[in-house]
Amino acid sequence: MWTQVRRLWPRNNSACRRSFFGVELSRPSRYRPHTDHLTRPAAALYGHHAASCDALVYRHHGEPSSVIQLEEVALPLVGAKDVLVKILASPINPADINMIQGTYAILPELPAVGGNEGVGQVVEVGSQVTSLQIGDRVIPKDASLGMWRTAAVVKEDAVISVPNDIPVLCAATLGVNPCTALRMLSDFERLKPGDSVIQNAANSGVGQAVIQIASAKGINTINVVRDRPDFTQLSDRLKALGASHVIKEEALRRPEMKELFKMCPKPKLALNAVGGKSATELLRHLQPGRSMVTYGGMSKQPVTVPVIPERSAPCWMNCAR
Repeated sequence: MWTQVRRLWPRNNSACRRSFFGVELSRPSRYRPHTDHLTRPAAALYGHHAASCDALVYRHHGEPSSVIQLEEVALPLVGAKDVLVKILASPINPADINMIQGTYAILPELPAVGGNEGVGQVVEVGSQVTSLQIGDRVIPKDASLGMWRTAAVVKEDAVISVPNDIPVLCAATLGVNPCTALRMLSDFERLKPGDSVIQNAANSGVGQAVIQIASAKGINTINVVRDRPDFTQLSDRLKALGASHVIKEEALRRPEMKELFKMCPKPKLALNAVGGKSATELLRHLQPGRSMVTYGGMSKQPVTVPVIPERSAPCWMNCAR
């Protein structure tokens, strides 16, 4: 899912339009933009330096539909080591929702702006900024910035520059899921070409990143998804990304798994984002002594480990970076 929060200033500044979660809203503008102190390049890129920005704010925890409010938030002046960033795109991840609900392991101070990742464009730089320039695209270094907004003033070292030729949607989703996938594939088992990895929630953001990174490294992926009417289309899409095998949850408990392992070796690594019975079944198919990494619990059920003496205990990784 994507959230877009944007403000369009008509020439007469009489109204503005907002778009978020696919809903268009209009209301009178409560301030006028000004450009008095902007350099000419910044004004050309951004059009103005707003005294405030639009942001999706929550002041207490609860269901997003109840606690999220679209507000105008004051922007501080750009300091010597600050940059003004125009937000281009920001996704909606499960962790974003959990933070708003108050159930995530890491919670920001309230009130807070939602959104942990996204991409923006630098439109003004402070006098002592050396690593960034106007026009650079940047992503947040950690999850504390709150990206569901139209603009932000942040410290130079709070963002990381990314190449401008990366598509906007790819850059906006670069900071969380691909990094999680890469670390899980690298940190727990020494995988080499021809090895296998099994994962549930294979159509998730992390799952798709695992497929692509593993495919680039010559590693087989056994990708487990829930049954659905469009399973064939989903399977084809994941295979187009590089998935070796795509199976339904029910297949994990069926004899055909033996046939699958005639085509590829049993996995050295299992990646679990679901928990419950799904995690237990992943463990049953691991090579003896290998690892399962749990980075999510979408089923909200505990991980149950089968008692098999030669099997190693599962490893754990918190997806909270």
